[in-house]
Amino acid sequence: MVLLSESQLMNWLTPILWPFLRVLAVFSSAPVFSSKAFPVRARIGLALVIAVAAQPSLQAQPILSLSDSRAAAAVMHQVAVGLAIGFATRLVFAAFELAGEVVGFQMGLNYASFFDPSLNTQSSAAASFFGQVTLFMFVVMNGHLTVLMAVIQSFDAFPVDQVAPGALRDLNLVGLGGHLFASAFWIALPMIAVLMFVNLGLGIVSRVAPQMNIYAVGFPITLTVGLVAMAFTLPLLDQPMMELMDRTITLFVKR
Repeated sequence: MVLLSESQLMNWLTPILWPFLRVLAVFSSAPVFSSKAFPVRARIGLALVIAVAAQPSLQAQPILSLSDSRAAAAVMHQVAVGLAIGFATRLVFAAFELAGEVVGFQMGLNYASFFDPSLNTQSSAAASFFGQVTLFMFVVMNGHLTVLMAVIQSFDAFPVDQVAPGALRDLNLVGLGGHLFASAFWIALPMIAVLMFVNLGLGIVSRVAPQMNIYAVGFPITLTVGLVAMAFTLPLLDQPMMELMDRTITLFVKR
């Protein structure tokens, strides 16, 4: 009969436990991974596989006993850092969705809103379209692999035994949110500028020919021009996507 002591058991489990908890927290908050179409059992199994596969890239992890007072704090720290990585990635998607909201408002498409079960809120057609485009770019540009790389490298910037409140304060997620908010308007700026000139032209027409029903004529014109502007802008979205992802990932790598 083989008997294992607690110290031996923790020596075997600890190198896998900490990355497993951090990756699982990312899977609970990051886009794509947190989708309802991704079963919970599959998330747990994939997180375990990643934790095992990442062992050669990780430094020696601290060994904490289950009765140690620091064990609970270490678990909370892994969950907090993992949730922060997933939340920061979600902010990148929110920037493009905000750009879609602004463009949809200018095009007059905000009335075409529906319930989005992934966010549990109302979402306009333009915002949902930009969100789906961002999702496709995220997968095609290997954004999911970049997020997993950030999780592994975060152990250098945020070790297991680091105090969680201080680590989260150093992340400066508020500053990242402000940058992403500004980036959303920069993404929507070309389409807003085109629609502004269209509205200016319709305003001049309404003054020259007041008998014309400008609302009946203006909506299809604005909608058509907006769709054409979106078609010309979509191929250029890869650059802001890469820039925002790089800025997000650099928060969790060793500085």
